[in-house]
Amino acid sequence: EEYIARGGYSAFLKSIHSMTPAQVCKDVETSGLRGRGGGGFPTGKKWSMALNSDADQKYIICNADEGDPGAFMDRAVIEGDPHRVLEGLAIGAYAIHASKAYVYIRAEYPLAVKNLTKAIADTKKMGLLGENIYGSGFDLDVIIKMGAGAFVCGEETALMHSIEGKRGMPKPRPPYPTVRGLFGKPTVINNVETFANVPSVLETGAENFAKIGTKNSKGTKVFALSGMVRRTGLVEIPMGTKLRQ
Repeated sequence: EEYIARGGYSAFLKSIHSMTPAQVCKDVETSGLRGRGGGGFPTGKKWSMALNSDADQKYIICNADEGDPGAFMDRAVIEGDPHRVLEGLAIGAYAIHASKAYVYIRAEYPLAVKNLTKAIADTKKMGLLGENIYGSGFDLDVIIKMGAGAFVCGEETALMHSIEGKRGMPKPRPPYPTVRGLFGKPTVINNVETFANVPSVLETGAENFAKIGTKNSKGTKVFALSGMVRRTGLVEIPMGTKLRQ
């Protein structure tokens, strides 16, 4: 209720009721949002590629397998604001015509798993997940898949193997997941922070989102500061901020 009271899920409802999937992809592309998992691939472009892939079933995956030492950005977002991630995931699913979403999360994050599980249950109760969401004809099911701590499973092709019940082994690309991904179907994989940014793009408008950051990288980025620094913790700063600043 608190998330909804602060405008939560309004961007999702706007997308399923008054925008086409192609328009959602276009807005995300115009915003300049890039993948926050490290690859930095333009999010809207990736979604458009999956939208244009013809298939009877498509998948969308939230990569919450944060294995880098000292990194806890994704963990903090899921523990503290799971609905924001779910909303971004749901918007992405609508944008590519995916009816199944997976959140691949580290089992070492018990509080994040607990809060996300509750968030999914509450969202279903509100009718924001499931079949024919708010009479839109759009169906979405979100499944949590817990990783067993293998660092390599943070890599997208290894992660998909793990969801399929196989050994988490990377494979060469192409074909890219947007053409042949999970269970051989078109799949989009983005990380937690990327999905958490998506509602902002639709809420504030793509052009407003693009006002923050650099020419080629828009928005903010969350960094985990640990080790020999004066102030440890999380900082969220505009893209392009220099390390010295």
